[in-house]
Amino acid sequence: MDLLSVLAEVEDPRSEKNKLYPLEEILLLCICALASGAEGWEGIAEFGRDKLGWLRGFLPFANGIPSEDCLGWVMARLPQHAFRTAFAAWTQSVAQLTDGEVVAIDGKTLRRSHDRRNGTRAIHMVSAWASANRLALGQVATAQKSNEITAIPELLALLQLKGCIVSIDAMGCQRAIAEQVQAQGADYLLAVKDNQPELHEAIADYFDTARASHFEGVEHDACEETDAGHGRCEVRRCWVAEDLRTLPEPERWPGLRSIVMVEVERHLGAHLSHEVRYYITSLGADARSIAQAVRAHWGIENQLHWVLDVTFREDDSRVRTNHAPANLNTCRQFALNLLRREPSPASVKRKRLRAALNDDYRAKVMFGE
Repeated sequence: MDLLSVLAEVEDPRSEKNKLYPLEEILLLCICALASGAEGWEGIAEFGRDKLGWLRGFLPFANGIPSEDCLGWVMARLPQHAFRTAFAAWTQSVAQLTDGEVVAIDGKTLRRSHDRRNGTRAIHMVSAWASANRLALGQVATAQKSNEITAIPELLALLQLKGCIVSIDAMGCQRAIAEQVQAQGADYLLAVKDNQPELHEAIADYFDTARASHFEGVEHDACEETDAGHGRCEVRRCWVAEDLRTLPEPERWPGLRSIVMVEVERHLGAHLSHEVRYYITSLGADARSIAQAVRAHWGIENQLHWVLDVTFREDDSRVRTNHAPANLNTCRQFALNLLRREPSPASVKRKRLRAALNDDYRAKVMFGE
C-alpha cells in the first residue's frame, strides 16, 4: 500500500461545507514536515509554506497550506481510531514479519499533553514494535480513566501476529491477553511481577530451590551471554523449565508451556548492579531463543520511545486538545517508519536534517522516488 492511497482512505469527520483543505493533504503535510524536523503546528505550517511547490507534485493543495490553528483544529477532531487503523494497515503492508519475530508491546506517556484547566491527565500511548524490522506497527491511546490492560487487546486486534512472539511487560500479564495472543496465532512472553503475587512467588521459589541444588534432577535449559565494551561488562543468564506443577492453577493460562528466570549482572568499574526478572511463555524450553526474545523486547524503549523523545522531542510537545496528541504521535511514528525504511546508514536525526534540506531525498523517504 502506498502512502497516498492509505491517507486518502482515512475518514474525514468534517462536513463538506466550507472544507478548503482535504484531509489527505493535511496528513501528508504533517508527516512530511515531521520527517523534515518540524515539531509543532507552527513548524508544520511553515514547512508547508516553504515547500508548497514540492507538495503540489504529489497532491493538488489547490487552496494552499492551512494555518497552524486550522491544523490543530482538524487533528483534534479527527478520531484517533481512524488514523491509527490506516497506520497499522500501511505498516503491515510494508513490514515483512517472519516466524519468530518479536513484537514488543509497551506504553509511553506524552509528558506535556496533560491539561490541568480541563482536568485531563497526560495521554498514555501503547505501541507495538517489530524488533527485526525495526518498525512501529501500531499504537492505541489508553482511556482517561483506564490503563494499558484495556488498551493492549485493542492494539493486538489491529495486528497480524501469526508466527510471532509477543512480549509484554508485567502490566500485560493477564489471562485474557494470553488467550488473545494465542487466538491470533502467536506465542507470548509475559513478564511476571508483583501484580500477579502468587504466580510471581511460585516462579521465584521454584528457581531459588532449583539453583540451591544446582538444578540436580530438574529438567531445564540454560544459557549465558557476556557483552563487554567501553568500560562496561554485562552478563546475562537465562533458565527455562517446563515443570508447571508448583504454579497456582497453570491450566488457566492458555497455552502456557514454560517459566523463565533471567538474571543480569552489570559491571561498570567498581560498581556492580544485579537484576532478576521472571516470565511465563507459551514457548518451549529453549533458553537461548527466549533470552534473545527478552533482549529484543527492549528495542521498543531504545529504538522507538527514546527516538520519539530525543530526536522528535515528543515530551516537549504542548499539543493537548482532544485527539490531537494521539494523532500527532501517529504522525511521528509514520515519519519514523518512513525514515527507517530509507536504506542509507545515517541516523534518524541526520536523515531528518537531510530531508529538510534536500527535496529529492525527502521524496525518496516519503515515496521511494
